[in-house]
Amino acid sequence: MTVPVSKLRLALAQINPTLGDVDGNLAKARAARAEAARHSADVVMFSELFLAGYPPEDLVLKPAFQDACRIACEALARETADGGPAVLIGLPWAENGLVYNAFVLLDAGRIEAVRFKVDLPNYSVFDEKRVFAAGPMPGPIMVRGVRVGVPICEDIWGPDVVECLMETGAELLFVPNGSPYLRNKADIRLNIAVSRVTESGLPLVYLNQLGGQDELVFDGASFVLNANAALACQLPAFVETVEIVDWTKGPAGWECARGTMALIEEHDKADYAACVLGLRDYIEKNRFPGVVFGLSGGIDSALCAAMAVDAIGADRVHAVMLPFRFTSSESFEDAAACAKALGIRYDTLPIAEAVEGFEALLKPVFEGRARDITEENLQSRARGTILMAISNKFGPMVVTTGNKSEMSVGYATLYGDMNGGFNPIKDLYKMEVYRLSALRNSWKPVFAAGPGGEVIPARIITKAPTAELRENQTDQDSLPPYEVLDGILECLVEKEMRVSEIVALGFDVETVRKIERLLYLAEYKRRQSAPGVKITVKNFGRDRRYPIVNRFRDLGLAAHEPDARLFKASGATSTDVVDF
Repeated sequence: MTVPVSKLRLALAQINPTLGDVDGNLAKARAARAEAARHSADVVMFSELFLAGYPPEDLVLKPAFQDACRIACEALARETADGGPAVLIGLPWAENGLVYNAFVLLDAGRIEAVRFKVDLPNYSVFDEKRVFAAGPMPGPIMVRGVRVGVPICEDIWGPDVVECLMETGAELLFVPNGSPYLRNKADIRLNIAVSRVTESGLPLVYLNQLGGQDELVFDGASFVLNANAALACQLPAFVETVEIVDWTKGPAGWECARGTMALIEEHDKADYAACVLGLRDYIEKNRFPGVVFGLSGGIDSALCAAMAVDAIGADRVHAVMLPFRFTSSESFEDAAACAKALGIRYDTLPIAEAVEGFEALLKPVFEGRARDITEENLQSRARGTILMAISNKFGPMVVTTGNKSEMSVGYATLYGDMNGGFNPIKDLYKMEVYRLSALRNSWKPVFAAGPGGEVIPARIITKAPTAELRENQTDQDSLPPYEVLDGILECLVEKEMRVSEIVALGFDVETVRKIERLLYLAEYKRRQSAPGVKITVKNFGRDRRYPIVNRFRDLGLAAHEPDARLFKASGATSTDVVDF
């Protein structure tokens, strides 16, 4: 018979797993459990699919990977025979030819209970229905005498799973999550959790994954809500921690004692921290010894330089100035000042000999043709080749530094400035790059390895942006002002607005049509671009998936209302397919 308990000490392991490193993740779980034991915790809880890492994508379909995760789970289960904390941990679970997103209870040397994720997300960056089977509606599990419901991540984004757990006797809700960073996501998560607590009357623990995984960044920011929906504990964002929370059962049910109340970064600070964490983990988890990139004296490369130093420290960052005859004295001065402020290695490698060699080589083929963008692109491609050569020789990853405004309209050179392994600012529009650069001169994340103070010279932030591929060139020779461009792009990319709706906001119709055309034409470039940190609701990569071959153009027509007469004539409903 289960002895009623009135106290429960829970350790929340907001830890950074590495996808596919099952042994490494197991070692982290063991270390967190040992930390929990030192604090006399009854149970330690981990995030969604912790032993595997999240999201595992098609790797989870590999039987050998499923076996490795189960073996690690069983090893950890045996270790709970020592009388220390029980373990709640996630892993892929293969059973009867299907694979489930599972969360298990390990205690007394055994796997005591297994629960499967019910609601598999299949939108935005998620495609779990591709690889997982949905589990049945769950009941609670008995954790050290307490009936605990363990809805997994998406299971709390609707009411059904929590309602089932409440009706089957759950006293507490422990929710493991793999919820990636997105602007204002913390508020969205909290509102969802409050809704489930309000509906069920049950306290809730929201434990989120931490760390970068390819384009995604998991920000942690875990929290605990009491049954009155009041915040009892808030863990920090972007930082690993093992937090102890104490629960007491009274006449009104379980209540969590007030714990840590970390201040969560918001807006530009959160965006900057996400970019740095995503870059750091991409470098570290792929075991690159460092990074190399072109430092041009412009704002994009300067911000990337600051992020790289904040991510991995100055001693692993190598900046290279690659000047040509169009490089201004200001660019030389600003790049050198930025490198000095950050304390990084800085080399100057003039590219004239390489560019002129290419031009001489191509002269017989180009004979009789006027100089144009082709020759400009030779400069960019020479720079890309040099950076890749340094990467090949010494091993650092090339960081590419194009912003979302440029990537949207194709203002970038394939196999030139688009060369690289990762782009920390790929999902930041140009005006956001300016804001984050100014921010970094007055603030840095608590986990940043770089120096404080001004690290991006003020003139880099204030001067007109230019690619310096021809005499007196500025970006605005080819593009509208970035304030205008970014406003139009946000309407087209994030909001999927009609041209007529964008024009109604005050934008010039011909400018909007031009930007829409460039956006579509640049799709083939973006398909070949490096991955980068996801910040917005529609990043280029996992989110926005447009065809490369695409002749559609919005002609600026007013919003169209379907002709109801066509449905009446066919006898169709709005969900029927009507074949005209």
